[in-house]
Amino acid sequence: MAKESMKARERKRAKLVEKYAAKRAALKEAGDYEALQKLPKNASPVRLHNRCQLTGRPKGYMRQFGISRINFREMALKGLIPGVKKASW
Repeated sequence: MAKESMKARERKRAKLVEKYAAKRAALKEAGDYEALQKLPKNASPVRLHNRCQLTGRPKGYMRQFGISRINFREMALKGLIPGVKKASW
């Protein structure tokens, strides 16, 4: 389980990216890179990191489901994810 401070920091970054998205796009289109440099660092979408929605785990993230591989496996074995079953051959 990730620390609450790390999860909160990531949420804060996501809000900042959303807030400055239109302004960043306009500045990029205009080619005003000096003004882009003056925006907050955390307003850049590159600084976002995918995290599991349930635990906040940063590694082993499965984009299609938005959760980590560990939670995915547990949920799939319990039958909580529709259309997913354990492979056997």
